[in-house]
Amino acid sequence: MGRTTHLESYVNVRRFSATAFAAALLIPGLAACNSGTGTGAAGTSASPTVSGSADTASASPGATGASPGAVDGDARQALLDSTKEISNGNFRFTLSGVGSSAEGQVHEPSQSAQMKITIGQASSDLMMTLDVIHAKPDSWVKLDLGGTSASSIPGVQKLNLGKYQHLDQTRIQGNRNLGFDFDKVDPAGSEALTQAITEVRETGDRAYAGTLDLSKAAEASSVDPSVVTALGQQAQSVPFTAKLDEQGRLSELVVQVPAAGKSTAQDIKVTYSDYGNAAAAQKPPADQVVEAPVEFYNLFK
Repeated sequence: MGRTTHLESYVNVRRFSATAFAAALLIPGLAACNSGTGTGAAGTSASPTVSGSADTASASPGATGASPGAVDGDARQALLDSTKEISNGNFRFTLSGVGSSAEGQVHEPSQSAQMKITIGQASSDLMMTLDVIHAKPDSWVKLDLGGTSASSIPGVQKLNLGKYQHLDQTRIQGNRNLGFDFDKVDPAGSEALTQAITEVRETGDRAYAGTLDLSKAAEASSVDPSVVTALGQQAQSVPFTAKLDEQGRLSELVVQVPAAGKSTAQDIKVTYSDYGNAAAAQKPPADQVVEAPVEFYNLFK
């Protein structure tokens, strides 16, 4: 894809979901357009990406002598069990993909969560950073729009305020873009992903590799329906690798999404840590808070 127009940059922002940020990692338009290249690969203007590491490559399906389609029952059960602790909602996480990254913590005991998201960088046509805080029943977002086309975003001067914008809950009720569901606390939907495993084997100490059917993982927030559609039959056999910690809890999941349509091939990586020890999200100081303007809600419709 070539460089974006001002209008395309605005449309790309509208595609971004503040709380379903994992899905943004799979959205082809923003990542590809921010690359500023037509080669189908992330260019220098994209933010740091997760490439296939030596560990990932060596553990990818086909790297061992296992027969294609083989399912190690013990390995599959270990991965299914590894996501149970996530549902307790007390952990830290990171998410990354081509041109996008996020990190944060979920603390269900205090009904709070915080996540910091970055898409692109200053040299991109469009860069977005968000600091999202949820402390039930309130939510705040600190937004920074940058990049060479940022000035073309309607109402940008009312969005780049340098302060946390308090969200009107009546305006975001049922809005997946801005709300946070404490009944579904996993930012990547790893439980749904492990349930969609079609082939898996153990490749090392608490390390696994195989394939999964993305078309059966629609509930996973890291799965963008448009990408699944573009993948077609490929969606039924997408490579992945996974690692567990010493307690058998999921510590890393890498989904190796092949190129499809306007989306380049990329690794979507999620990590989990500090199970049971995450901190409660802190509400922003009152002098750093303003009410979100209408332009903000329009941006995330």
